[in-house]
Amino acid sequence: MTDKKANILSAALELFANEGFNATSTSSVAKKAGVSEALIFRHFQNKKGLLDAILGQGEKKFMELMGPILFQNEPKKVIKMTLELPFSVKESEYDFWKLQIKLKWDSDYYHPQKMVPLTNKLTEAFAALGSEMPELEALSLNQMVESISIGLVRNEIKDKKKYLAFLLAKYGV
Repeated sequence: MTDKKANILSAALELFANEGFNATSTSSVAKKAGVSEALIFRHFQNKKGLLDAILGQGEKKFMELMGPILFQNEPKKVIKMTLELPFSVKESEYDFWKLQIKLKWDSDYYHPQKMVPLTNKLTEAFAALGSEMPELEALSLNQMVESISIGLVRNEIKDKKKYLAFLLAKYGV
């Protein structure tokens, strides 16, 4: 990838995450990236193509984070790794996750089926540990992790280590 293309993607990600996809113009992306608007169109065809390129890069990040959990067979480790998941995201990647959170409200980009493998893995883990309602436990933990993720990218959780330690103790993992 060229430096200019990388700059465009970086500028677009920052603007989409902080101002919203619909509120961001390609001209503002071009200005922030230090390129012409025509270059954006040459590389990405339109604003949607730019967003799709960002999301495509993000899919790789998502699988890197999820993969180890999905291949884990020890139930307590599955729960532990899931709780650690939002805390393992680098702050330099918060704009990507902020964008993901914003896009949950856009039906064209919201894909809840992405979380099904994790929910299924958590259901298996809770069932193996004897939970009376493993599906609800999995759904509850999944939603809690999503809420924690929001708190982290909004910088609302000040003592991350203490909060994670609390969660690990709460779940006995």
